[in-house]
Amino acid sequence: MAEAKPATSPCCGGAAKKNVLLYACSGGANVAEIADRAARQAMADGCGSMFCLAGIGAGIPAMVQAARDADLNVVIDGCPMDCAKKIFDKAGIANFVQIKVTDLGIEKAKGVRATDEQVARLVAKAKEVLAKP
Repeated sequence: MAEAKPATSPCCGGAAKKNVLLYACSGGANVAEIADRAARQAMADGCGSMFCLAGIGAGIPAMVQAARDADLNVVIDGCPMDCAKKIFDKAGIANFVQIKVTDLGIEKAKGVRATDEQVARLVAKAKEVLAKP
């Protein structure tokens, strides 16, 4: 049920052939939409498998174990509230890197839609992070 497939695409350099799981903020602002769309695009590009952040937060044992067993978890937070990171911290999962949308100079706003350019910027940042050994 919670088994994740390893990324096999060379698109992400060091992440190729590793079990990389991607988690996106699920908030209501534009930065959450950017996080979600970028995680889905990174998955489509072969950089990892998108996985369920809510399952980690709910403490579902198989999902927590899948995150612990992953070579790397990429936690994409929308804003400085760091909700996704806090979920990982609370679950005691340490094998993750965090990317924050607002760190890319994108302002959090309610009622504003994400742009394709913003999503592309975040995907590029995720690929940059994954390319590091």
